[in-house]
Amino acid sequence: MALPKKGTRKITVNESDYRWLIRKKATYTQSIYDDEKLSVAIELAENPGTTLHIYTDRDHAYDIKTKKVIPIVPSDISNWINKALLLGWKPLEKGKTFHAEIEDGRLKIIV
Repeated sequence: MALPKKGTRKITVNESDYRWLIRKKATYTQSIYDDEKLSVAIELAENPGTTLHIYTDRDHAYDIKTKKVIPIVPSDISNWINKALLLGWKPLEKGKTFHAEIEDGRLKIIV
């Protein structure tokens, strides 16, 4: 599913333009299971194929238990895009969302 254009930010990585979006609200599952971490969706800016969805290790600012907010910055996005490409994300190909998560500071595929 393509990202809405409104609210996304652009970034160029390896001469390709991407759009990314941080989900502002916690998902229903996150709020039920008390796991309010930030999640990011990334896709090519033009003619997007597969979307990359990353569950980060960063606490959601709206979570009542969050003591320190660590923002997601463009250098994080660039780094995660490069790592996802190495893990097999193919942003040009149509298909299911490529799910990954940050665990112990490393990006890994969610199967």
